[in-house]
Amino acid sequence: MRFLLLSHIQNAQQSLRSNRMRSGLTMLGVTIGVASITTILALSAGASKVVGDQIDALGGNIAVIRPGATISDPLSNLTQANPQRDFAASTLTETDVTLINSVAHIDAVAPLMVLSGTVKADSIAPAQTPIVATSPQLALISGLTVQEGEFIGSTANQDTATIGAQLSINIFGTDQSIGKMLTIRGKQFTVIGILKRTNNPINYNSVDFDNAVVISLTSGKQLNQGLPQIQQINVRSDSVTNLNDAIIELNKLLIAAHQGEHDFIILTGDQISQPTSQLFYAIAGLTATVAGISLLVGGIGIMNIMLVSVAERTREIGIRKALGATNADITVQFLIEALAIGLGGGISGYGVGYLLAFGISTFLTFDPVINWEIVVVALSLSISMGTVFGLYPAIRASRKDPIESLRQYN
Repeated sequence: MRFLLLSHIQNAQQSLRSNRMRSGLTMLGVTIGVASITTILALSAGASKVVGDQIDALGGNIAVIRPGATISDPLSNLTQANPQRDFAASTLTETDVTLINSVAHIDAVAPLMVLSGTVKADSIAPAQTPIVATSPQLALISGLTVQEGEFIGSTANQDTATIGAQLSINIFGTDQSIGKMLTIRGKQFTVIGILKRTNNPINYNSVDFDNAVVISLTSGKQLNQGLPQIQQINVRSDSVTNLNDAIIELNKLLIAAHQGEHDFIILTGDQISQPTSQLFYAIAGLTATVAGISLLVGGIGIMNIMLVSVAERTREIGIRKALGATNADITVQFLIEALAIGLGGGISGYGVGYLLAFGISTFLTFDPVINWEIVVVALSLSISMGTVFGLYPAIRASRKDPIESLRQYN
């Protein structure tokens, strides 16, 4: 049996070598599809690792509370209408913040209210500049460090702001802008602090603090017609071991405060490290679809080339059967050839995919991740392509009548 398998492998090798150009072009279809999938998975894992490392660096004792029901499939948010998510006001309130502060083992709470508006000074800031209304404890929970001046404080004047280093350069032309004035929605704020660069636009707060304006929650409400619109509440426990107990308690309190409605989600650990940008999911989903189509095209290419090979080797099939080869032997022989094409394309696609991922990462703020799961996915896809699309040609070859096969080429 072992000798027969080695013979099939040698035959497949000889057949592929005799048609190198054709075999190489067929592998290319699988290579493109596997490379696309590998690139997506490597970059996705890299983005998740960035946030995961942030959580670990901060001690792993952080929870994030967001409005809305639990989302099982982030990509479905892009394809299905959800009026409650898209148009309803946030279900989180200042009362919730007060309740969370009363829970045992919770030592820091920071609500996040992200506003839109034009930030003006000597120059106008980019249109997507985040304006974050929060509490002083955000710096403590998220590990934000002030490069110069101070972070917003509960005792400071409400018309003050702490800004990112890059935003300071964008609107003032310098990162030494303490005491300067900026305007948000026609209201003036005095810069009292410059944040140290994080170079991390991807984080669990979904805020690029290098380009952000941070103001007090009171100022944020004034800019929003006196209404708080809290999109997230960051919570820190006094230790990792007490985090679960604290979450259980605050979950009970919040459900009671919301009249029994579980209209919020509490995320911890790996849940927080999931990329939160819906645009990221959209790009990844669309790219995965294109990659799937590429794999399908590659699989059809394998089937096409194997059917051509079967037609060209009809006499060989007849001779092998006349010498005693069974239908199973012929099926295995051609199936091994299809698997070799698929596996070759998968291995090369895996390598090309990581080259692309590292190339793309030079324009991003994170690196792709290399792990065994991606290897398994790449090899599984390539083997599946070879098996699924090579099976029909192999069976067709095995069913050829030996007499008719020999007669056809006499």
